[in-house]
Amino acid sequence: MPQQTDATRYVSLVDVSDPNVQNVQELAATWGDVREELAEVGVDVEDAYVILGEVDFVVVLDAESTDAAFRADVVLERHGLDVQTMEALPTEEFGALVEELH
Repeated sequence: MPQQTDATRYVSLVDVSDPNVQNVQELAATWGDVREELAEVGVDVEDAYVILGEVDFVVVLDAESTDAAFRADVVLERHGLDVQTMEALPTEEFGALVEELH
């Protein structure tokens, strides 16, 4: 798998799936540890939101490589979270890509 050279943004949809996570306060208390573990695998948490809807959280990550994004998923899942991660592109960059097609 080719490595990327610049940090890439990813968005993770996160759901608390582990019955061992007793409550949201417990999860909030461990969030600092999760951030540190993510940094250790080359991923920075840009933003994180608790949301209403089908999932519990949206986490915006900057990863130094695709491999780092995969490792981030493993870190999050170890904490009892069900994760779906997708690469994200700012709308300005998308607009430039589309304009190049004309």
